[in-house]
Amino acid sequence: MALFKRRAAGKPGEWYYCLQHGKVEEGPECRAADRMGPYATREEAAHAMETAADRNREWQSDPRWNDDVSGGPDQGTGGREA
Repeated sequence: MALFKRRAAGKPGEWYYCLQHGKVEEGPECRAADRMGPYATREEAAHAMETAADRNREWQSDPRWNDDVSGGPDQGTGGREA
């Protein structure tokens, strides 16, 4: 008896974007490492890459996550030597 059963088909209404194939899938068809989601709609899944790029830009400019050490000796290192 197998401990983990492979789900043959995804749930209707779960949408994913497959990074390997560059396509939208209803239910997980490809392995988890190759997909983004789940998304509520096919349209949201189709724009997964744009959504990720927008979020990356937001995070890069967020001062709470800015760890750029080019601003000076104590900036971004928590007072430690780089």
